[in-house]
Amino acid sequence: MHTFKRFLADESGATAIEYGLIAAGIALAIIAAVKNAGTAVSGVFTSVNTKLTTP
Repeated sequence: MHTFKRFLADESGATAIEYGLIAAGIALAIIAAVKNAGTAVSGVFTSVNTKLTTP
C-alpha cells in the first residue's frame, strides 16, 4: 500500500506529459493554419487560371 501511495504522489512524469500536450496543441494550430493558407492559395491560382483562359 505504501508503494501505491508513493506512486500516486510521484509527479516526475507530469512535466513531460504537459510539454507533450503543449507540443500537440501547437502542431494542431500549425496544421490548421497551413490548411487555411493552402485553400487561399488555391483560390488565387484558380482565379488567375480563369483570367488567363478567358478571352
